[in-house]
Amino acid sequence: MKMDTLTLVHVAISLIAILSGFVVLWGMIRNRRMDKRTLVFLAFTAATNLTGFVFFPITVLTPALILGVVSSVVLLICILARYVFAMRGVWRPVYVVTAVIVLWFNVFVLNVQSFKKIAALHALLPAGSEPFAIGQGIVLIAFIVTGLMAVMRFRP
Repeated sequence: MKMDTLTLVHVAISLIAILSGFVVLWGMIRNRRMDKRTLVFLAFTAATNLTGFVFFPITVLTPALILGVVSSVVLLICILARYVFAMRGVWRPVYVVTAVIVLWFNVFVLNVQSFKKIAALHALLPAGSEPFAIGQGIVLIAFIVTGLMAVMRFRP
């Protein structure tokens, strides 16, 4: 399947957001601030959301559009907690939880799109989508566990 330039740019931005997000999550678990990497993660996550709204036509309300709006709201809270409220008091766990949530949203979309667009992955799915749902469930559990670890360990 051929990808147009705008889609390729959107995917590249999304992958940078995801990779940098994993580095930031690992840093939180290890109690490291990672200021520059955090800026990359949050900026590229914002760019992912923005390009999702701008590059692709919006003709009807879809689950992807709803997820994009929710992700944008959660990301805004994350940015406020990190940069406006400087992770003081309750804003520290708010920052950690919202950062983990927006990273999970990106990974969730990556999984969905991978199984839809990559023929080898799509072929793994039988008529029902149970294996896909189980896989997404495992990813969600992994994010909950690592998110809880980050909340408990990240004390800048």
